[in-house]
Amino acid sequence: MLLKSLIKPKKQLTTVREDATLEEALGVLEKSGYRCVPILDKTGKLFRGNIYKMHIYRHKSRGGDMNLPVTHLLKNATKFISLDSAFFNVFFSIKDLPYISVLDENNNFYGILTHNRLLEMLSQSWNVNVGSYVLTVISSGERGELAEMAKIFSKYTSIASCITLDVQAGELVRRTMFTLPANVTHEKLERIVANLERRNFKVAEIEDLQA
Repeated sequence: MLLKSLIKPKKQLTTVREDATLEEALGVLEKSGYRCVPILDKTGKLFRGNIYKMHIYRHKSRGGDMNLPVTHLLKNATKFISLDSAFFNVFFSIKDLPYISVLDENNNFYGILTHNRLLEMLSQSWNVNVGSYVLTVISSGERGELAEMAKIFSKYTSIASCITLDVQAGELVRRTMFTLPANVTHEKLERIVANLERRNFKVAEIEDLQA
């Protein structure tokens, strides 16, 4: 489920109504500086799609009628998520968009989740601003390996965050990134690495977050 704090609510957004003309929509886009904005229905409740500045400019450069309704160039009509959407759905939905529109429990337009906000959330989850080191550890992905690695770390320190990559079927290796707390010294780091490698876990990369 999405945290509402990640979403920019409707009252803070620039939008256009479905009965606006392309000329009016272009004026809104130029004034706001955004490359696209949501299109809502006449009541301001329902999401209809997005309008992009580049599509209006292209239409205008080809001599297109600027008095047509904005829905003439409507895009992304089916690109939206719900407040209760799983994070996996969010990642796939927002992939090629500057933002994804969010609907509430009544399917009314609630706001948007931007790419930047999503990246900020990931950055916070990795604790890159308060961590000391990030270790990328290679393993075979066999059962119990993550618990074994965590046990090694716990001998010396807590784990600020952990994320596992390469989890597709058929992958022969798995990369797990461990962020360590800020109080981990270089000497303690060396002991952790030595212990991991004694257990046949390869430390492929170490990033010093304080460097």
